[in-house]
Amino acid sequence: MKLWGGRFAKSTDSEVNDFNSSIRFDGRMYAQDIRGSIAHATMLGKVGVISEEDSKLIVKTLGEILEDIENGKVEFTEDAEDIHMNIETILISRIGDTGKRLHTGRSRNDQVALDIRMYIKDEIIAIKDMLITLESTLLGIAESNLDTIMPGYTHLQKAQPITLAHHTMAYFEMFKRDISRLDDCYKRTNVMPLGSGALAGTTYPLDRQLVCELLDFDSVTLNSLDGVSDRDFVIELASALSICIMHLSRYCEELILWNTNEFQFIEMDDSCSTGSSIMPQKKNPDVAELIRGKTGRVFGDLISILTVMKGIPLAYNKDMQEDKEGIFDAIDTLKLCIPVFNKMIATMKINKDNMRQGASGGFTNATDAADYLVKKGMPFRQAHEVIGKMVLYAIQNSKSLEEFTMDEFKACSDIIEDDIYDAISMETCVNERKIIGAPAPEAVMYSIGKAKEFLESLK
Repeated sequence: MKLWGGRFAKSTDSEVNDFNSSIRFDGRMYAQDIRGSIAHATMLGKVGVISEEDSKLIVKTLGEILEDIENGKVEFTEDAEDIHMNIETILISRIGDTGKRLHTGRSRNDQVALDIRMYIKDEIIAIKDMLITLESTLLGIAESNLDTIMPGYTHLQKAQPITLAHHTMAYFEMFKRDISRLDDCYKRTNVMPLGSGALAGTTYPLDRQLVCELLDFDSVTLNSLDGVSDRDFVIELASALSICIMHLSRYCEELILWNTNEFQFIEMDDSCSTGSSIMPQKKNPDVAELIRGKTGRVFGDLISILTVMKGIPLAYNKDMQEDKEGIFDAIDTLKLCIPVFNKMIATMKINKDNMRQGASGGFTNATDAADYLVKKGMPFRQAHEVIGKMVLYAIQNSKSLEEFTMDEFKACSDIIEDDIYDAISMETCVNERKIIGAPAPEAVMYSIGKAKEFLESLK
């Protein structure tokens, strides 16, 4: 008989039972469920709701159950529906009526709210650690490529010369914000709901603050209706994970392009590439493509959870069981992607010469040519027009600005002098952009220094 079966005259239909059961996916929360139950039982004994003797026996047995689960000695059953009922059923089978006292003063509604918060807290820490490792790899790439000139793009058209270090640090900033979002989500997740009961608390003199401290929460929920029905923290995490994997996907898109024969900016290591079953020459960037593909999956998890919650009245409704598969999948997917992405970028070969050559084409120094005229006293709008006509002439004559003769420069503007050649060199275009956040090596080194301070603050 089910632990809630007293009111029912008939057994649950087998198909309904299978449909209703969640153990196939919420079984992963066994450790959190047991930790929560140990804290609850400890508190019940402290406040005298159950005897200290019963409390200690329950705590001891729950510890043994946890050990047995981790050693593969326990099988969960669909008949017990969920992880909460499975653990409680096992507990009762081992210590009889004493085990039946555990659920005093709580409901599965506040129990599952506790478990999912504890689970998410643990996973946020794990994902954050992965991102910190990734950030360290990005810093290494940046420090090794302060002078690696490459084209910067807008609209996927060559725009201005930058460095690979500068480009890499752009992604450092993205993942830095991801870490910040995870920290923010952790704060709002770190509120303890146990004691909310089914929806209206309980008449037992529970010490919620003691449970809060035992489980390392910051505070307790202040409204029992909200305590059992809030899933904002799940949605917030799904959103943060979606943004994070979107950043991975953007980087992967660039790496896929850079790895092509047309770009040849990088070459993926053999260990992070695959071949073709028919074309022997192929070396495919499958890791990057899979991460790009899995991004849509995580987005779908976010939309799924939002859709589940959008029409639910207070307080708990069974619909909310559907929050777990989505957030578990989003967590699993991102945790799968980050380490393999890290290996991919750590092992890729960077073709510095090709990047430098790429920056030389496409008139990426045209803005600097306009700035040269401005510094000679010409209004910027006039300088913009002059250089625009200069670029058109260069295109028509199949040459770069650097290849202009002085006569050709003078034909465009008589204020141009021999120093134009230095002013529009790739090195000058990069190195003179020294303000904070710009691509000059000294500016990037400043950003790297701030990045190292950030990572140090996380230790």
